[in-house]
Amino acid sequence: MVETNRPTDLYTRTDGTGIDLVLLHGWGMNSGVFSEFVPLLSNDFRVTTIDLPGFGENHQQVPAPYTVAALADMIGQVLPQRCIIAGWSLGGLVAQQLAVDKPDQITGLITLASTPRFIAGGGWPGIAADLLSQFEEELCRDYHKTLERFLAIQAMGSETARQDIKTIKRQVTAYPNPSQVALAAALKLLSEEDLRTTIGRISQPTLRVYGRLDSLVPTSAIDMVCALQPASDAVVLSKAAHAPFISHPNQSAEIIRQFILNQPA
Repeated sequence: MVETNRPTDLYTRTDGTGIDLVLLHGWGMNSGVFSEFVPLLSNDFRVTTIDLPGFGENHQQVPAPYTVAALADMIGQVLPQRCIIAGWSLGGLVAQQLAVDKPDQITGLITLASTPRFIAGGGWPGIAADLLSQFEEELCRDYHKTLERFLAIQAMGSETARQDIKTIKRQVTAYPNPSQVALAAALKLLSEEDLRTTIGRISQPTLRVYGRLDSLVPTSAIDMVCALQPASDAVVLSKAAHAPFISHPNQSAEIIRQFILNQPA
């Protein structure tokens, strides 16, 4: 049974019983992207999905300024009392911030194709600055075409790329369109936010899942992330790109399951 909750601030959806696991989506998406992934986890865990402010069911809730800290603050108000938080892509930035802000409430952190800094520069591997600039310009003209191009880049390299894109589009369009303000502001976060000096303060058990074929979060950054947070564990899916839970759902779910079940009670 799926429970829905709309407090005065953010809308959430919960399914299953057991240890609380919260899933946060990436840029341009909404929690519909997890609709086929949640059933793989809800037999073992109580899974809550939350649309980032400005997206999906929360498209009318747009903080100003639109920062990772502001997003974490809003989401933190509707989290279970104790939970493991998993964030995909941009959602991983928010999840990392929440792990720092709420060490007594967040008992574990999982990032899916995410990083403390998305943009490349200064010896740090990531998304080319000019590519993000192009997305910002295109977003002003046509959100849907920009999203399609972004999806194509995310799936690039995956053996199931075409099907992955169709799956994500079908799942996401079942929810309300995002706020245009939030779309632009969240895209800017990918260019500007930098948590590299912050993640060393994360004390919770941490699992970082990567796709070897990911062109947005290149695996060449893994050792650098591990150096910043030495206690974190990393798993690389050899045939996955930027959306491992879409291209390899069962494998991704099992990796998450084993990580959670192996944590001390």
